Amino acid sequence: MPLKLLMLGTGEFALQSFRALLDSPHQVTGLVTQPDRVGRGHHQHVNPMKALAEVRGLPVFQPEKASRPESLERLADFGADLFVVAAYGQILSSKLLALPRLGAINVHASLLPRYRGAAPINYAIWRGETTTGVTVFQIVPALDAGPMLGQVAVEIGSRETAGELEARLSEASPPLLLRVIDELERGVSSPITQSDGDVILAPKLAKEQGAIDWSRSTCEIDCHIRAMQPWPQPFTFLHSPGRPALRLLVLSVQPAELSAAEMTAASTLAPGGVLATRRETLLVKTGDGVAHIERLQPAGKKPMTDADFLRGHTLDKGTRFGTEA
Repeated sequence: MPLKLLMLGTGEFALQSFRALLDSPHQVTGLVTQPDRVGRGHHQHVNPMKALAEVRGLPVFQPEKASRPESLERLADFGADLFVVAAYGQILSSKLLALPRLGAINVHASLLPRYRGAAPINYAIWRGETTTGVTVFQIVPALDAGPMLGQVAVEIGSRETAGELEARLSEASPPLLLRVIDELERGVSSPITQSDGDVILAPKLAKEQGAIDWSRSTCEIDCHIRAMQPWPQPFTFLHSPGRPALRLLVLSVQPAELSAAEMTAASTLAPGGVLATRRETLLVKTGDGVAHIERLQPAGKKPMTDADFLRGHTLDKGTRFGTEA
């Protein structure tokens, strides 16, 4: 018998799962999503989940705190058998989780118990993982610690950013989610307890974590740069003698192949030092070699190649990348 479902979600990651539920045999009774936010310039951010719910004629509930008593009353009115949560962004109380007869399940963008927390996609890339995935689990009050109801693994591309990987994990989620819901409906699910010994935490990122540390290896810098896109964005400062520091985003790097003479020149540089041996190639010393900065974006400009950047910037002796100070 089809279930009555209530969706709780906000971000782009949840959108494909929400659409799949709407097109399934089950009845989606409504959407619970974050309140509308106003950004810079007083522009209201578009909530794609809310927009889809309104097109489908579903009621939308946007509480500041879903676990407050007045919110619980409204949630109970939806009459759902199961709450489906994905990228909702609020901690759910035990009273809230007890409302539906089948509890609540979460669609999480990692292979639990690795990368519990708000930024699992970013941390998986940042730590150099080659595989991640999606886990659907039963929600309990502890952070992402409930029994697992299903998983699907996804390979991480060697040049993939967090935003690109999120889009692919979003596409991989609906078949898994629908299978789990079908098993819950038929009473044949097989929960698997998570191993606490394998837990890796992935807390919410802060803006300052986008700062590039050029003393790390080129591989680690590449992983960091890809993990910080689209937010909080990987940034550094270009310091040239006699000029103000220039803030810029570094969007893509690769290990550089150097001649013997260039290797000798690079050996005299500290991490962050610019190797000014090529007219149209931006080379910077790292902790274990030299990185080729392929794409970057100066403050107030559009993304560009290193060749385009160098046509407008002369790299004098002593030019380096580093912190603002």
